[in-house]
Amino acid sequence: MSSEGRVGGNFLRPYIILAFMAAVALPVTTWQGFYIHKAHAAIELTPNSPTTNSFANAQLLYTLRGHNGTVKSLTFSPDSRVLVSGGAENEGVIRLWNPANGKKLGNINKAHQTAVESLVISPDGQTLVSCSDDNTINLWNLKNFKFSRSFVGHTSNVLSLVVSPDSKVLISGGLDGIRIWDLLQQRPLGTLVRFDNLIYTLALSRDGQTLASGDNKGVIKLWNLSTGKLINEFVAHDNVVSSVIFTPDGQTLATASRDRTVKLWNINTGELVRTLTGHNNWVNAIAINPDGQTLASAGRDGIRLWNLTTGELINTLSGHTDWVSAIAFSPDGKILASGGFDQQIKIWGTPLKRN
Repeated sequence: MSSEGRVGGNFLRPYIILAFMAAVALPVTTWQGFYIHKAHAAIELTPNSPTTNSFANAQLLYTLRGHNGTVKSLTFSPDSRVLVSGGAENEGVIRLWNPANGKKLGNINKAHQTAVESLVISPDGQTLVSCSDDNTINLWNLKNFKFSRSFVGHTSNVLSLVVSPDSKVLISGGLDGIRIWDLLQQRPLGTLVRFDNLIYTLALSRDGQTLASGDNKGVIKLWNLSTGKLINEFVAHDNVVSSVIFTPDGQTLATASRDRTVKLWNINTGELVRTLTGHNNWVNAIAINPDGQTLASAGRDGIRLWNLTTGELINTLSGHTDWVSAIAFSPDGKILASGGFDQQIKIWGTPLKRN
């Protein structure tokens, strides 16, 4: 099934003020560390999370069309009711969808001047954050769908975003390093230093205490965000690290690379636990189901689903006609969304589990 969807009434309007994006960058100081409340309630799994390897029989539910370029970023609202997508379009459009029925909810037009590289919604569901090749980060109020402000400070492409579990702190990574921002006060907090390489991807542990970064030389770095200190660093891959993500229990870091592999690392020891092989080209993105049982990897040859405990390949999803560039599980664990070079978004799941 496929759905074009329509933008209804005044659901969303382009509130972005382009002149503001050219404002003088705010001063940023060296990062000295901070404390994040763990906010356990915000990270608990929902009672309806699927059982082990529920995606072994996953099927294509919907195809969403509307993008005019590669779909580069996907994120779900905390309640799983809204899917947000961004891509490589010169007009920088952000699109919103209802993943339960495949209908388009609306657009944020001219959200950026160029490609939308990453999207994240704060755990409290109040703020959508987007970043772009135009070097900016934009904040959107999800209550009234209005533009809030831009964070200007990066001097090159911003490629990755993560938000702390208490929704107070935003961390951004790009070709010029990593920056820390106060989401509540909407101001810069500082930078993480000692970066020689280009940052392609970030991940934050569920307790908000450990930050992982992956760069263009295959290096993974782990940071203690309470102290701002580097915990560990190691060469994980032979090529660019394209994606990193922590398992829900925080004990393992999964990393993907253009070297065609996905690897699992013990956070406490830094040792390699397992290597997942089978992709015949770059692995562009990975995601882990909130139940902690299934890892999805996406690349030129489609989507592969793995048993995270055993490393067994449990399913292969074919449907995109070109490289798969973005992938995300819904927070309730019921569906998987993927986006590709074919300008399409696919919604995958088990039909009996649909709302």
